[in-house]
Amino acid sequence: MPVPSSKPNLLVRSAHPFNAEPPPDRLLASPVTAQADFYVRSHGDIPHLDPATHRLRVGGRVATPLDLSMAELRERFPARTVIAVLQCAGNRRADLQTVRPTAGDPWAAGAIGNAEWTGVALADVLRAAGAEDAAPHVAFECRDTVDMPGEGRFAYGVSIGMAKAMAPDTLLAHTMNGEPLAPEHGFPLRAVVPGYAGVRSPKWLAAITVQDRPSDNHMQQRDYKMLPPDVTEDTVDWQKGVTIDDMPLTSAICQPAEGAVLDAGRTRLGGYAVATARAVARVDVSADGGRTWTQAELEHDPAAPWSWTLWRIELDLPRGRHELAVRAWDSAGQTQPALPDDVWNFKGYLSTAWHRVHVSVA
Repeated sequence: MPVPSSKPNLLVRSAHPFNAEPPPDRLLASPVTAQADFYVRSHGDIPHLDPATHRLRVGGRVATPLDLSMAELRERFPARTVIAVLQCAGNRRADLQTVRPTAGDPWAAGAIGNAEWTGVALADVLRAAGAEDAAPHVAFECRDTVDMPGEGRFAYGVSIGMAKAMAPDTLLAHTMNGEPLAPEHGFPLRAVVPGYAGVRSPKWLAAITVQDRPSDNHMQQRDYKMLPPDVTEDTVDWQKGVTIDDMPLTSAICQPAEGAVLDAGRTRLGGYAVATARAVARVDVSADGGRTWTQAELEHDPAAPWSWTLWRIELDLPRGRHELAVRAWDSAGQTQPALPDDVWNFKGYLSTAWHRVHVSVA
């Protein structure tokens, strides 16, 4: 499919379905990522829906099923705004592919973005429907269609646990950075589940079902699982995989870019770090592949706990080749593994090893 007109500068990783990420330096342009610079992860065609006719159904184990228009959703429930990172579980897959091939698009470090999302709390909608407290799962069904070899065509669907669904910052969002969602970001309605992998924040949302089991959709049952390194596509048992919900601690260098040629002397480096349910406590940067480290300056909005942390530092780089590296630490003293070999899996998920960038200084 053609590149959306709102995304002229993205690096296309797949034309169909359309998947693209920004050049890494664009992630440093602002603490809140503009829609034009926000990555796009699609599993099928991008639907173009009419907000005047689009409806949201809420059913399953509820006392009062709902069938809401977009206008009714806005009028009936109070607006809520949350600043939160969304990140593809395959972000930085390209690092894992330097170890061995994996399935999936070769994402660099840009399958991530931080936005201001406005909509209504999913919890408010579930309470209005009289969701049963004993029902442990909330399933989403969407209007995009996935065409999967061996699986045929099916509507995209996933689920989250009831506790996360009832968290006040879990949204049904219609607005991004004060603007209507672009079609590629889920217009007119999507879920936003802060801290979870992007797969759990489905776009083009059409139905919510309260139920006693996770979604039986392919995307929930046979994809987006944490798998050990000895498992292959031929040997995988999806029932033994761990569903990817919370995203692990990670960080990346966004400036300078891989392969950059720099002038000798003071060089400014910058990037992001993300920790789920804990704060980023420290970011270390190395100019010699991890033999020595210097602590970076951090920028984080304490009023936005689901936001990322941006980091910056100036290092004195002499002439020659340099392997820059970054690692983050969270408030529990946890840090990232050193090598992509340590986290390799055939699906290419959760690439959280030190991020490394190679530059030449003239």
